[in-house]
Amino acid sequence: MLSDDLRRVLDDGYLAGLSEFDESELRDRRAECQQVEAKVSYLRRLVQGRLDILSAEMRRREAGAAAGDLSSLVEQLPQILADKVHAPGPGRMPTNLVPPDDDALTAELDALSGPAVSLPDLGAADLEGVAERLRGLEERVSRQRQALFGVLDAVQAEIASRYEDAEASG
Repeated sequence: MLSDDLRRVLDDGYLAGLSEFDESELRDRRAECQQVEAKVSYLRRLVQGRLDILSAEMRRREAGAAAGDLSSLVEQLPQILADKVHAPGPGRMPTNLVPPDDDALTAELDALSGPAVSLPDLGAADLEGVAERLRGLEERVSRQRQALFGVLDAVQAEIASRYEDAEASG
């Protein structure tokens, strides 16, 4: 599910006529892309965090821990959530570290692994099913994020070329 702002930015027509935009429109587009990227990155981090917790629970159960006793899982949360500080691949420094105020952003994530999903009540097959759906969501969000970076890079390249042209002619 794409949010309206992500759908707009990823639409083929978003970059149409890019070279004809004035500087103000280019800066507005860059800012819009950066805002959408912050939302998508935030969602991706949430998905990864939930997946990390679910994976730790599966490992904990495989080691013989009881499903109903989550105390050891809770004790491990700082390590679980800090374990993958650097994701694989080329990273970009987030421009906005404040969580977006957008309930629609996390609706699909909450449907997969939100408050209605109780770890102690899930069997091994159910845990693996939730994990598989979370992995699918993470892959889709990552693809959207990469596509968004392509749009942002195109806008930024247009801005940079104008600065280069102004310096060359000035």
